[in-house]
Amino acid sequence: MSKISIIGAGFVGATAAYVLAMKDLVDEVALVDILAKPTEGKALDIYEATGVFGLDVKVKGGDDYALIDGSDVVVITAGVPRKAGQSRDDVLAINAKIMKDVVAKVKKHTPDAVLLIVSNPLDAMTYLAAKESGYDKKKVIGMAGTLDTTRYKTFISEKASVSPRKIDAMVLGGHGDLMVPLSRHAFVEGKPLSKVLDAETITAIEERTKHGGAEIVKLLGNGSAYFAVGGAIYEVLHALLTDSDKPVPVSAWLTGQYGLQDIFLGVPCLLGKDGVEKVVELELADDELAALQHSGKSVKELTQELEKL
Repeated sequence: MSKISIIGAGFVGATAAYVLAMKDLVDEVALVDILAKPTEGKALDIYEATGVFGLDVKVKGGDDYALIDGSDVVVITAGVPRKAGQSRDDVLAINAKIMKDVVAKVKKHTPDAVLLIVSNPLDAMTYLAAKESGYDKKKVIGMAGTLDTTRYKTFISEKASVSPRKIDAMVLGGHGDLMVPLSRHAFVEGKPLSKVLDAETITAIEERTKHGGAEIVKLLGNGSAYFAVGGAIYEVLHALLTDSDKPVPVSAWLTGQYGLQDIFLGVPCLLGKDGVEKVVELELADDELAALQHSGKSVKELTQELEKL
């Protein structure tokens, strides 16, 4: 039996719950939010949808944290989304307060669960969740590079006119404007990306990836992305629950890998039921490593801001 709980039943949390139920990955999904009735209603709606596809997944919702008892993984999406013109870092203070409150409640009910953090600013909130929970840091993960990589592969697919299934690519670094798309490590149908697309197009794809979230925020006008986020959450959960042997880019605790330590940052990891099993160290060129370390420095500065709150 496997159970996933999601804290925060806004667009991101509800979409993730729906994707999770429809993919039939777990036996039970619990959706928790301070708004009890709407959350119960969303959970019931998702549960009724399982009947369309003949799925045996229980979905429950409400404001009672007892609903998360027995969870293998707790996904935290709670927090305010950024608005047009804001960066992810602009919501640091208010989301830090929310994260502290949520983690205090979660640890009372699921002391052995893996935590998957989705709230922004992602890497800083993952750091805060680890600090407040006191959990082994390998059991606290940020859903960052998975979403960025999804966007990156989608944009490559569009320009190369190739299915995303035939693209191998990855984005590392902090979940922000200093993320590092690894174009030198990207392949399309087994061919290096540089052999498929010209340098100008690749640069444009990299820049669009870095600002992919902001592009959607601007188009929506009020709120941020949630469909791709829900899918990316599923991808990380799938790797956690199935002991996948394929590296997944997530925000993980670094202890010297890539010349970085004492921060959570987006890097490729092997995941399993107990969280991060191994941080995979790719062979990076000097400019790629410098960009990753620059991104890490920015995340480090943001976590230091947390200490002042």
